[in-house]
Amino acid sequence: MHRSSYDSKMRRVRDLSCGDTRIYLEVAVRRVSCRRCGKVKRERLEWLADNPFYTKRFVFFVGRRCRAMSIKDVAKDVHLDWHTVKELEQQYMAEQLRRTGVPAPKAIGIDEISLRKGHTYRIVVSDLERRRPIWFGGQDRSEESLDVFYKWLGDKQCAGIRLAVMDMWKAFEKSTRKNAPQAAILYDKFHVMRHLGDALDTVRKLEYGRLAGKDRSYIKGQKYTLLSNRENLTLDGRRALKKLLGANKRLNTAYLLKETFGQLWSYQTEGWARRFFDHWQESLRWQRLRPYEKFAEMIERHWDGIAAYSRPENKVSLGFVEGLNNKIRVIQRRAYGLRDEEYLRLKILTCMLKEI
Repeated sequence: MHRSSYDSKMRRVRDLSCGDTRIYLEVAVRRVSCRRCGKVKRERLEWLADNPFYTKRFVFFVGRRCRAMSIKDVAKDVHLDWHTVKELEQQYMAEQLRRTGVPAPKAIGIDEISLRKGHTYRIVVSDLERRRPIWFGGQDRSEESLDVFYKWLGDKQCAGIRLAVMDMWKAFEKSTRKNAPQAAILYDKFHVMRHLGDALDTVRKLEYGRLAGKDRSYIKGQKYTLLSNRENLTLDGRRALKKLLGANKRLNTAYLLKETFGQLWSYQTEGWARRFFDHWQESLRWQRLRPYEKFAEMIERHWDGIAAYSRPENKVSLGFVEGLNNKIRVIQRRAYGLRDEEYLRLKILTCMLKEI
């Protein structure tokens, strides 16, 4: 606390607008002599942002607008330069993370996102119980990159992880078993179903190559009709699907097998889940669906990580990681691709946080 100042300087600071009128505050910012170090320092005003030409509440206003609008649109709206708005939004997001505190997750979801073409990946780790991303980083989707997350989290927090949800990528599993050996590994349902969708599409291609004439015409152009969930199809899409399945017996069988496989995650005990899978696998006999047989072999190899969901303590929202991926794609698409990786990191880590 200082009763006197070294000198002072008037500064004009932008505050919240009143209607269409921009409001600026004129404030005298003092410099004082520090009694501890003897240096002359500028006093810090709590209501000013890190950029001292704007108030915190104006920065928070800009940050809230940027959650729903592009930087370009916000810059036009508040009559500021694009780079200034981006800087203010980064301050807003950094404050969101500061208020959230240090994460101590019990159940985590691990996935990768593609930054651009050419297999450029980064890893995103989420807290599945609090339903928010907590880490973004790495140089690729390797074991070493995920090790960086566990090192950042710390030994104490790693010991508290009881469940890790991931796809069947070996590097993620190796890193988790090394850094959090007590955690149960659970393979994400949506990644498993994606492999089954690929098997169905392979059957479709084989049937298209095997047939000719009118029989082939039913299959042409129906890839996404066949792979989509029935409830997501339009009326015309459902008619096309019904026509396709009625015209091709093998595709009809493959489609029904794909639809019924999702029941695997509804069982409450591993024994019943195993019984369902054995019956499903038995139904492949004599069907001549080699892609499905390969899929069943893959499930056998990774059974422990799939059946883990049947245990009561492992019941978490498996759709959150997939939903977060969709949200990240929206962020990237809205910005027409983000070249500033630090800005993308902040956008991802704050996309599920409450406004301030």
